[in-house]
Amino acid sequence: MSLFSFKQFSIQQDKTAMKVGTDGVLLGAWCPIDNNPKSILDIGTGTGLIALMLAQRTSTEQIDALEIDENAYEQAVDNFENSPWNDRLYCFHAGLDEFVDDPEDEYDIIVCNPPFYSEDFKTGNESRDLARFQEALPFEELIEAADLLLSENGIFAVIIPYKEEERFVDLCAELELYLVKVTRVKGNNTSPIVRSLLAFKHFELPVLEADEIVIEVNRHEYTNEYIALTEDFYLKM
Repeated sequence: MSLFSFKQFSIQQDKTAMKVGTDGVLLGAWCPIDNNPKSILDIGTGTGLIALMLAQRTSTEQIDALEIDENAYEQAVDNFENSPWNDRLYCFHAGLDEFVDDPEDEYDIIVCNPPFYSEDFKTGNESRDLARFQEALPFEELIEAADLLLSENGIFAVIIPYKEEERFVDLCAELELYLVKVTRVKGNNTSPIVRSLLAFKHFELPVLEADEIVIEVNRHEYTNEYIALTEDFYLKM
C-alpha cells in the first residue's frame, strides 16, 4: 500500500524501504510532550511519520527531521508539504554526523526509531538495510548526538528491541541521560516482550514511570490500551 491514511494526514511510502509500521506509530503516540516543547528533532525520519504525529500532538513551531537516504528524504519532504502543518516541518538530507558537526539549535524533544538489527544479516536491498541495521546508526552515535543536541529540560525518546534495553540504558547513563519513562510492548498476552519505549532526561526523577502495553487480544482485535494510545491517529480506531 503506497498511501497510508491517518485521521489528519496521509503518508506516501512508495519510494521508501521502510513502510509505516507499529513501532513508529507507538513512538509517535507515546513520546512524552509534557515539557511543552518549542523544538523537536526526529532522527532518521523515513516517511516522516513520527514528526507528523508530533506535529499533530503539539503546537511546536520548529519540527526538524533528519534523513540520510535520498528517496526517503524526498518522500518525507512530500509528506510534510502535503500535511496541515507544512509551515512547521522541515527535513534535512544529511547524516547524523554531518548534522552534529554544525549544531545550530538545541531541541526540547529528540525522537528516534533507530535501525535495530544487530545480527550479521543483509537483505541485499541497500535502502532497506540502511533503514534496518544498527551499524548505519550505532546506538553510541545516536546517544552522543542526543546528549549534545538536547535542551536542559529536553526529552530523548526511542523505541528499540527489548533485548537491547539494558545496554541502551547503560550507554545513556554514561552520558548522564537518565531513564524517566519506560513502556514495554507485547504483541499479545501470551507473546514475549518485543520492544521497549524509553524516554530519558538530563536529570533523574525520584520515581521511574514503568508499564507494559499489549497490542492485540486476537489478530486485528486491539486492546483497550492500544486503542486509547493510537485512536487519535488510526482511521479505524
